[in-house]
Amino acid sequence: MIHIITPFLVAILIGYCFGCFNLAYIISKVKKVDLQNTGSKNLGASNTFISVGKGFGVLVGACDIFKCTLAILLVGFIFPEINYLPYVTGITCVLGHMFPFYLHFKGGKGFASFLGMSLAIHWKYFIIIGICIILITLITKYIVLATMATVISYPIFLFFSTSNWIVVTMVTVLSAIIIIKHHKNLIRIAKGEEFKFKI
Repeated sequence: MIHIITPFLVAILIGYCFGCFNLAYIISKVKKVDLQNTGSKNLGASNTFISVGKGFGVLVGACDIFKCTLAILLVGFIFPEINYLPYVTGITCVLGHMFPFYLHFKGGKGFASFLGMSLAIHWKYFIIIGICIILITLITKYIVLATMATVISYPIFLFFSTSNWIVVTMVTVLSAIIIIKHHKNLIRIAKGEEFKFKI
């Protein structure tokens, strides 16, 4: 039992700790822009892009993607024989990003880190969905629609590509949480009030 529990706990710890690293928060302190009370009031790439600047937004997005990827690769290096740990690490990293303990559990919305999980585990899917994200954003000007396409399609992809129903269920629940975190964006789109990205 210990041989099973220990890797599981290590994956959770590494994933959550990596997720808690929030570059948007650091930038907000350096630039003296309170992102938690500005724009969408969210410590993520989109709000940084809008409230601080495009370059900073891109930098935060890249950080949020790769911190999840690195966490998964690290756990995979430590425990290469346990094939479900990448998902455990990725999910807890996304949750760490959304609910960092030192920020009163108010972080980002998880989209970029969700992408980082797919990059580490299914890089071909990441490339395909990355192209779709760019096209959807260019056509609609709404990154949140690309977010919805990603978090809905990945559980479906896993349903057909893996026989592990626990993994599919966990990722589906994570996707539902991300959708809920974006509900205000969807409401603003319906009202025509959502920020339109210009790439």
